Amino acid sequence: MLEKAWTLKQNLIDFVMDAEGDLAVALEAFAAARSTGERYDIAQQNQVIDSFTVEGKVGDKTPIDIFIESQPDLTQSDIGLLESWQHRSFPALFEITQISPDSLELMNWLTAKHYAVKPNSANFLEQMSRLKLGEILRARIAPLTDDWWILSGPAIAMGKLGKPKLAVAIGNFKQNYKNNLYSDAPELLEQAWKSVEKYDEDFTEFFGSDEVTLSGYHLNKKLAEFQEVITKKHLAEIGVDETKSLADMVEDAGVDREEVKAAAIAAAGADAKAVEVMLDSNASSKMVTPKVELPDRFKKAEKVTALSHPRWGQTFLSTYAQFTEMLAAEDFSTIPGYEKLVRSYLEDAAINAWIWQRLAKVNPAKLEQILQTVLQRTDFAIETDLDSLLQEFKKPLEPELPEIASVPLHLNNLFQQALGEVNKSKSKPQDKKKSSKGFKS
Repeated sequence: MLEKAWTLKQNLIDFVMDAEGDLAVALEAFAAARSTGERYDIAQQNQVIDSFTVEGKVGDKTPIDIFIESQPDLTQSDIGLLESWQHRSFPALFEITQISPDSLELMNWLTAKHYAVKPNSANFLEQMSRLKLGEILRARIAPLTDDWWILSGPAIAMGKLGKPKLAVAIGNFKQNYKNNLYSDAPELLEQAWKSVEKYDEDFTEFFGSDEVTLSGYHLNKKLAEFQEVITKKHLAEIGVDETKSLADMVEDAGVDREEVKAAAIAAAGADAKAVEVMLDSNASSKMVTPKVELPDRFKKAEKVTALSHPRWGQTFLSTYAQFTEMLAAEDFSTIPGYEKLVRSYLEDAAINAWIWQRLAKVNPAKLEQILQTVLQRTDFAIETDLDSLLQEFKKPLEPELPEIASVPLHLNNLFQQALGEVNKSKSKPQDKKKSSKGFKS
């Protein structure tokens, strides 16, 4: 079965690489869309090709669909295996938790799920002897049988990573593989999306609107108050009395100490160490230190607008009020720097499609006129051309899972521990080297 899967996969890759016409064009476009601007080594290039076989599109078909149609000699077993790869394979960051002579046990760090995985070539089988427990692999795995999986393409070994470096690697993976975060745990993905909706509800209830503009200083303080409110709300949901100290809550409510700690952390980004301190002391009132705050670049801004949406999440902008003032002006050309502002909103990836759609509702006729002027497109129509313009500037029209979404507790704990290690290393006094005089040999 394993060697049969090796042969089938290699035939699929060869088919894609030898293809001409629409399939070749689609592969080139797929690779270009995945490019980060950095030079890819052969393993990274092969990972992109492997991903294309599953995720690529040629019209309404995938490369696997086209391969199956072009190979009349495929057995039903072959077709079933190919279709399982198409629907169930996924990329992730895996930790090696067990090494056997002919297989690996891998844990997906994004979901904490474990997999028994076979190598995808005789060459990798030989390389397995050099792998070590605890090493991180960036790889795609695909079903082989009901109990076994197989490496779908090349596995990129990242070595053993300390918590700070592992947290960075996971952050990079989340950024580069936004559509594959919880591929093997749709229930986690559903919970994450629901958390964005809940955050939007709480935000709107607290601020009285989905949009609030304050000075950076005052917005940061209000966000801290907001975070405290939603933390208490989440703790109340597990039957905890907010008027008591955390230690009393654990004793009186019959709630496990770790459950209280986990709830506080998961509720609103609470700091794990702060929760632990509160549990060890009898301090009441403020149970946790709010973690969500404005990025430093906004804290001293004269005006900052916070916007919330049940799908697009939360956005902070220091120029949103300026943009809406431009839309309200009789003559927008009298606004200093209006062209630079408009272009920055088009080019900045943080300004998503929803922000533009929101601005279009404020004053569609004026925004149309502004874009006609800035882009020198006199025939631009806001109603029919806005979406294509946003796509031209690489702005997805559908939301990706926002940063405000909840993450699995094991990931949150990792990020907290990584942050703690970084802060601890920063606080260590640096050894002062004695200055030396004269020449050094």
